[in-house]
Amino acid sequence: MLNLIHKTALAGALALSAGAALAEYPEQPITVIVGFDAGGGTDVMARTAAPFIEKYLGEGSSLVVRNVPGASGQIGITETAGSDPDGYTIGTFNLPGMMARTIDRESDYDADSFTYLANVVNDPNVIVTSKRSGLDTLDKLIAEAQANPGAVTVGMSSLGGDDHFMLIKLENETDTEFTIVPFSGSAPARTALMGGHVAMGILNISEVAEFQEELNVLGVAQAERSPFAPDLPTFAEQGLNITNGSMRGFVAPAGIPEEVQAKLLDAFSQLENDQEFLDAMAATANPVEVVTGDEFKTLTQDLRDLAQSVWDENPWN
Repeated sequence: MLNLIHKTALAGALALSAGAALAEYPEQPITVIVGFDAGGGTDVMARTAAPFIEKYLGEGSSLVVRNVPGASGQIGITETAGSDPDGYTIGTFNLPGMMARTIDRESDYDADSFTYLANVVNDPNVIVTSKRSGLDTLDKLIAEAQANPGAVTVGMSSLGGDDHFMLIKLENETDTEFTIVPFSGSAPARTALMGGHVAMGILNISEVAEFQEELNVLGVAQAERSPFAPDLPTFAEQGLNITNGSMRGFVAPAGIPEEVQAKLLDAFSQLENDQEFLDAMAATANPVEVVTGDEFKTLTQDLRDLAQSVWDENPWN
């Protein structure tokens, strides 16, 4: 009987100890893997959101951003999926691009490889041209592409991402053909564009908001004008039925402890009502759209289905 009491007491002590350890999460810095270069839209989102996630995780919390660019974001998200499921590694997650990587090549992850934390941004695409190109209106761009198929070069962050899907929609709407020049992220694509190394770029509104004096911004791919660029016409206003954009958020490896997942979800869910966070995101022209947990996973599957349908009709490799 005494032995049984001893074992029960020991088990209770261990349970209390484990509970206390989880309650203290995070006890060490959390690494945030960004699968693109510094300075792009995904990197800006991660660095802007980090201090607010720290605030809601509690005193002493620390998020450390680490850029792991390459293979259209695949290297970074693969490292995230394969990390220890302890809550100390999370990664940025771009849609539709991350799911497109499971369609156009072999990948070491799929939709079930992650714990879905939160989508944070829904950032519409824009078409921009180099000041050196002379293509300073949408009509001039389309006319040039129709007259000289393939002559207009297009810088973008990746194949099979929102930029690429935007280009496919443009080509289908206007009976044009462009030559794609992919980069490891939006920041180097924008640099090449400003240097005149490509004639045109497809980026997101957050990635060009501070560069409108250095680029021709020809239109935004959303239903209504963006509050971040109210003078910029939509493509619908210019006769093209095109809406498109990039969703960006955060995931962790599948299988993290439920208590850790709950704490992370609680932290991310508070972002949408944090005016200081909304103001910080507005300052970087990032349109906030917070979707957490299971709803984020469902959104991921929906956009994976969209990417598959595009691939079936128009494979990009």
